Amino acid sequence: HVQLVESGGGLVQPGGSLRLSCVASLDRRHCMAWFRQAPGKEREGVAGIGTVGRPAYADSVKGRFTISRDNGKNTLYLQMNSLKTEDTGMYYCATASLSGSWHFGYWGQGTQVTVS
Repeated sequence: HVQLVESGGGLVQPGGSLRLSCVASLDRRHCMAWFRQAPGKEREGVAGIGTVGRPAYADSVKGRFTISRDNGKNTLYLQMNSLKTEDTGMYYCATASLSGSWHFGYWGQGTQVTVS
């Protein structure tokens, strides 16, 4: 049974930090990604990471966010520093696979981040 469970969201002031976690119960090791969706906006990719590292980031979060994973704990992280009001949204983790283009097969339920 595949399951992704995010945690770590909350209310933080601009300039503050949060660390999101995503505990994964998966059939095998996957590439992983974080997405976010603000009210009234489309969901957007924030960061991704391969099965053994090699992170990638959206331009809007480069230098402020760090994606990492602990394969021994089956956990994905997103360290968010220097948070801005525009970082507010629901954050989701997802599995990612590449077959011509990227596909995001499994999703968590999301964790809310509010910067205000």
